[in-house]
Amino acid sequence: MENLSNIQKEIFDNKVKKGFNTTNVEFEFCLTYEELAEAFEAYRKKSATVGEELADVAIFLYGIAEILGFDLNNEILKKVDKNKNRVYKNVDEIPE
Repeated sequence: MENLSNIQKEIFDNKVKKGFNTTNVEFEFCLTYEELAEAFEAYRKKSATVGEELADVAIFLYGIAEILGFDLNNEILKKVDKNKNRVYKNVDEIPE
């Protein structure tokens, strides 16, 4: 994995190769949530594994995107661009 252009496909191919779920999207969302909770727990405990746990979250997101047929890198770039032009009323509020 030298760059991000093929990472989504590589992540999905690894799921297939290892026999992991590639069809039950609801289950994948639950596993992603579990990984996010693990990242938060590592952060809370000031563990050195926070980065690895965040990577797990990203891996699950890329896997879900591949299952659903979205190019996650492209979606992220579009969202970052959209956020650049977004006007926030209060930085403490969560945008819609």
